[in-house]
Amino acid sequence: MLKVLRPALSRLLTPAGHALARMGVTPNVITVVGTIGVVGGALAIYPRGELFWGTVLITVFVLFDMLDGAVARVTGGGTTWGAFLDSTLDRVADAAIFAGLILWLAGKGDDLPLAVLALYCLISGALVSYAKARAEGLGLTCDVGIAERGERILVVLVGIGLDGLGVPYALVVGLWLLAAASTVTVVQRVAVVRRQAVSKAVSGGAAEDAGRPDPAAGAEGAENRSW
Repeated sequence: MLKVLRPALSRLLTPAGHALARMGVTPNVITVVGTIGVVGGALAIYPRGELFWGTVLITVFVLFDMLDGAVARVTGGGTTWGAFLDSTLDRVADAAIFAGLILWLAGKGDDLPLAVLALYCLISGALVSYAKARAEGLGLTCDVGIAERGERILVVLVGIGLDGLGVPYALVVGLWLLAAASTVTVVQRVAVVRRQAVSKAVSGGAAEDAGRPDPAAGAEGAENRSW
């Protein structure tokens, strides 16, 4: 859903990417610093109930983390190691955000049902990412889905931040929306991978049959040779 904004966002971040590159800052450094900031903000501030200010700090580091791609582009592209590091630390940051929220809800927030819902959002979000990674590891494509990481982070941070400002039902609505969207995305990805896998299996079977000698033809040839 946020894919349409990526070209404009890329142009917006390019000047900052040039500035950081001139300073010698690498994409991997940005990734690590951004993740540390998100994890620190989520686990140190959310459990204390400071949901709004925690969200402000986390948002700053999330935006900072987006600069790794800009720096990579202006310095000639990213590396395989950088891509792996970025994806792995994204999972760490996501887990920290939900862990901090769950600690608050299950503790002083005194809302166990909402804590369980937040846990479901964490698990379903991890499944969304895993489904794509596993499919690509098998040589398939899996780019479908209404709730990729950008959408999930946006929904949960908006819900948490508004709840911190005292907006009624903001967190409840945000988590239910996120849970539904993540579930739909998992189903979408499972379905598209299944279609590709079945098609690949059928194509492979047809190719194998095409290369296999026809028994009838072989029998006919043997009969002709007998004459």
